Amino acid sequence: MASTLDRVEESGSLVSRTDGSTHHIFPVSVPFAEGRALRERVVQESAGRTIEVGLGYGISALFICDGLLAAGNPDGRHVAIDPNQLTRFAGCGLQLLDDAGVCARVEHLAEESEIALPRLLAAGRRFDFAFVDGNHRFDGVFLDLVYLGRLLEPGSIVMVDDFQLPAVQAATRFCVTNLGWSPEEASTEDHDHHWAALRTSRSADRRPHDHFVSF
Repeated sequence: MASTLDRVEESGSLVSRTDGSTHHIFPVSVPFAEGRALRERVVQESAGRTIEVGLGYGISALFICDGLLAAGNPDGRHVAIDPNQLTRFAGCGLQLLDDAGVCARVEHLAEESEIALPRLLAAGRRFDFAFVDGNHRFDGVFLDLVYLGRLLEPGSIVMVDDFQLPAVQAATRFCVTNLGWSPEEASTEDHDHHWAALRTSRSADRRPHDHFVSF
């Protein structure tokens, strides 16, 4: 794991074994500082079942998987949703996971999150930690957060990338003002990738049918 991360951080690029194309990983991918924050949160939460929207070049997934191992969860599993992995990213994310020896613990869903997340919910799947870095339009982030809130165990952490974007901020505000989520941490360290950590409500949703708080 460490050698794979060191190699990527040093080179900043990756050649796809699928089609030979060269990919510059940054700034598309999350920076390593954010990756380390992801790893730390997974460890702090003792997470064993994690999920992310947006596999991309696999940097976030690598840090999350490293967190699963560091948290003492040898059977920990990660779900990564990304319909563009085998097209735009030429399989680079899965390639890095394979290089790091953790590909077997990652379930890649090659479909849009608005399709995958309801299906996981219908199947009764549950998770302990989530990372959102997919569709950055308001409706996309809104759907991701609402469905993830139902898939996560009560009181779990959701980390959201690109928090500097108004659409991402608005979607998270809805969850705070209407769903009882709590902001826990935010970072503006990287210009291209602000991020925030929120904790979902520990209480059951007992809102009346017409409940709405402007956000």
